[in-house]
Amino acid sequence: MDRALLNELGTEIIDAAYHVHVELGPGLLESAYQRCLSYELIDRGLKVELEKPLPLSYKEVALDCGYRIDILVESAIILELKTVESLAPIHTAQVLTYLKLSKLHLAYLLNFNVRRIKDGIKRIVH
Repeated sequence: MDRALLNELGTEIIDAAYHVHVELGPGLLESAYQRCLSYELIDRGLKVELEKPLPLSYKEVALDCGYRIDILVESAIILELKTVESLAPIHTAQVLTYLKLSKLHLAYLLNFNVRRIKDGIKRIVH
């Protein structure tokens, strides 16, 4: 997928997250934001996969370790949702690992437990 299309999708994702956050506010469980954000993205005509399995290969062995992408948009962008006091470096590391394992290049780390959603958005490129 080309960069321009990824940027357009990113804009849609951020706008959808904004609308969900305005409607719900902070303080709910991650699963509530996941369902509402996926609804918002589907309503905009985007292909969304929830809890997409992410296999792990170690050497020649494929392992099913239970890793899952919170939301995968258009088979191209990973959304990792959090409801934490503040994002920590380990959250970014987790998303970078997901990008590496999935062989994708763009993800958004979204923390909904903030007063303003713009303070909870981190764009991550691998």
